[in-house]
Amino acid sequence: MAGTMVEFSANGHTTSGWLAMPMGAGPGVIVVQEYWGLVDHIKRVTERFAAEGFVALAPDLYHGESTKSPDEAGCKMMALNIAESAKELRGAADYLLGLPEVTPKRVAAVGFCMGGQLALMGACEHPDRIHSAVDFYGIHPAVKLRPDRVAGAVQCHFAEDDAFVSTADARKLIEQLRAAGVDVDSHFYAAGHAFFNDSRPEAYHSPSAREAWTRTLTFLRAQLA
Repeated sequence: MAGTMVEFSANGHTTSGWLAMPMGAGPGVIVVQEYWGLVDHIKRVTERFAAEGFVALAPDLYHGESTKSPDEAGCKMMALNIAESAKELRGAADYLLGLPEVTPKRVAAVGFCMGGQLALMGACEHPDRIHSAVDFYGIHPAVKLRPDRVAGAVQCHFAEDDAFVSTADARKLIEQLRAAGVDVDSHFYAAGHAFFNDSRPEAYHSPSAREAWTRTLTFLRAQLA
């Protein structure tokens, strides 16, 4: 399920993303990048979704830039224009919904690290386009959520030994969502931050990643049916 770069409209301009198509038709999934950018790992995750029957698109929120430096990645994350990113997520959803292969006409957002909170934001800001969201260990200090607007459900995957996102902050986010009436399916794993990223052997935790992937697919198939 090799992907390809495509262009799509977002708020009056054109941006790009990595699109992976399944063998037939399927619902849409927006894959939201980590703070490294649209790197090969995110492209492979997009292709994994396609292999499972989803039409998957990873928008390039850094517009061609990426990094391997944690310091630079942190700077890029904090410099990200959140309002523009929200509009680009809507553009990605519009693009997917316009594809004849996207059947049924439903889209979810799945994000990792920085992208986890952005995926939640997409579901909050554009419930008419993004039905549900999956957050992998993502909290972004500049992203303000309006969870009462979420149309579908939310799934969260957090690590118990996360040096970047404390379990207290993760539980606070989950409670914020539930207090707003959101149906939240939350899971904590005996792993560290970025446990799903198999391109980073120092972070990757295979048992947790496999379990989280299975849960994510089950959740998305139920939400997007």
